[in-house]
Amino acid sequence: MAVTEPAPAALPPTTTPLREGIAQDRTAHEGILRRQSLRESAARTYARSLPIVPVRARGLTIEGADGRRYLDCLSGAGTLALGHNHPVVLEAIKKVLDSGAPLHVLDLATPVKDAFTTELFHTLPRQLADDARIQFCGPAGTDAVEAALKLVRTATGRSGLLAFTGAYHGMTAGALDASGGAPDVRVTRLPYPHGYRCPFGVGGERGAELAARWTENLLDDPKGGVTTPAGMIVEPVQGEGGVIPAPDAWMRRMRKITEARSIPLIADEVQTGVGRTGAFWAVEHSGVVPDVMVLSKAIGGSLPLAVIVYRSSLDAWQPGAHAGTFRGNQLAMAAGAATLAHVRENRLAERAATLGARIMGRLQGLAAAHPCIGDVRGRGLMIGVELVDPDSTAPDAVVPPPAPALAAAVQRACLDRGLIVELGGRHNAVVRLLPPLTVTDEQVTAVLDRFADALAAAERTAHHHRYGTGPSH
Repeated sequence: MAVTEPAPAALPPTTTPLREGIAQDRTAHEGILRRQSLRESAARTYARSLPIVPVRARGLTIEGADGRRYLDCLSGAGTLALGHNHPVVLEAIKKVLDSGAPLHVLDLATPVKDAFTTELFHTLPRQLADDARIQFCGPAGTDAVEAALKLVRTATGRSGLLAFTGAYHGMTAGALDASGGAPDVRVTRLPYPHGYRCPFGVGGERGAELAARWTENLLDDPKGGVTTPAGMIVEPVQGEGGVIPAPDAWMRRMRKITEARSIPLIADEVQTGVGRTGAFWAVEHSGVVPDVMVLSKAIGGSLPLAVIVYRSSLDAWQPGAHAGTFRGNQLAMAAGAATLAHVRENRLAERAATLGARIMGRLQGLAAAHPCIGDVRGRGLMIGVELVDPDSTAPDAVVPPPAPALAAAVQRACLDRGLIVELGGRHNAVVRLLPPLTVTDEQVTAVLDRFADALAAAERTAHHHRYGTGPSH
């Protein structure tokens, strides 16, 4: 059973001194935001759509410098499996700090690392864990992707790579090459099955079958222009691509295709891992055992940590072939081991599956009453709501066009109501929900109520702008 978080303390009554304090807090809040906009690069992202200044957090709840409280369904882009500042994470960090253990150890063996690795291997698919090696990478998921690509190229002696449309694997050069938005394509791009916006216009099992057949035919066609690649990298659920779960049968087909051709299969579980999708690792839904797993985000318990785990037969590294100054993050390993154990012992993956089904059901009910919801999809507590413009559908279109402006308006309306959500998808028209696995039933209700209210408000505003009519009540 899941361990729920304590409810945040109620705000004190609004007295005159408190009003003055709130005014001072808001002044500080605005000053911090102003200085951020002046000092930080134009590459900042979340700060643009979420102009808040977090000062305290616990579980699902964030409190800003202006005194406002928010329900956080972004969870550090899926990093916070247990939410903010979970007691088991804080205790694990405190224990390391109090012990006097070194915080920086390069790749030396330590009791903290040994405990983390043991717990991680305990959670992995057994067929991989029994014959696995682990490589500690730089602190971000994209570093682990780079390591995985280098590993399979070293092990196979080949250089090509198979990746999928809509993919997102990180922001460094090699990871970007494998992602769907790569401007200079140096990998072979394959169709990822998409039930709603199917590239073949059919969707469902038939669409997934056509995508698999395309892949198989391309690899076997002597005039296809694709030599045997070093590896195939795939997300079991595309996150940034719009929360698109890979069909289980298609995943098994990709495993068969790669296995038959001695192509290492890399599963990018950076966002899907540690119970997020309703299984501890998303590949477990299909029963697929990849050759390489790329892991980051939640495995560090909120702190930076990234690893790859792979079959020992691929371990062709020379000493120092892949290194990183910050691959020995002791605090992250302690926090990560505590998180992995807590999710496993409290069966939070199963809890995520149950809550995810409940949330999806409520959102599908909303879709029936709101034509602007084109699709509700996801797995476990990784959920996406694609917003569309039903009034602009072309006569030959299979589905309505995406509505990114409406999605942005919904995100703003959610923030106004104390709910933090993220956008994603091809056109930034998918509202994404990534609550922590510790979210309570009552909090789920609050999240859904606020989202429904924000959606209705954004719809009214959009209708008013389009037709010049007054908002309905």
